[in-house]
Amino acid sequence: MSMQAALDAMEEKMMKTIEFVHSEFAKIRTGKASTSLVENVQVEAYGTHMRLRELAGISTPEPRLIVIQPWDATVVQAVVQAIQKSELGINPIVDGKLIRVPIPQLDKERRQELDKVIKHMAEDGRVAIRSERRHGIDAVKKLEKDGKITEDDLKHAEKEIQNKTDEYTKEIDTALAHKEKEILAV
Repeated sequence: MSMQAALDAMEEKMMKTIEFVHSEFAKIRTGKASTSLVENVQVEAYGTHMRLRELAGISTPEPRLIVIQPWDATVVQAVVQAIQKSELGINPIVDGKLIRVPIPQLDKERRQELDKVIKHMAEDGRVAIRSERRHGIDAVKKLEKDGKITEDDLKHAEKEIQNKTDEYTKEIDTALAHKEKEILAV
């Protein structure tokens, strides 16, 4: 493995961590309707489990309402049951072939609770980034020990690894600040 391959592998894992943190943040209900809140809910339909977005059109016609329009009317009840079983704390209402999902206002205690949850998610992301930094440094140190790179290359690689770590950690902090603002806004 070359030094560049080791750095690329480390950065790819860091990017996947960022994507994961963003997807986890999207699942957190903020009191405002968002299609990302329900699109990945697993629905049992046609003898298998499918994501809701594969079975229906999802829209947010109002700031506090999600409308789900299944493409096949036979899955309406399965969609309702899947949403009720999810831990989102929302109750769908069947309106003919449509499913309306009103998003209730969050109280102060729930907002503070969600703030703690997202801070924990962000810290998990930072830990994963630092773990990848450690793996990256170990990989380039092994290359230097095996004589494949020079000591100067090692120092340069360690500096680049730290820069990438700082960059991705900052991205998590920015996403956290944005999500906190969403949650704590009254």
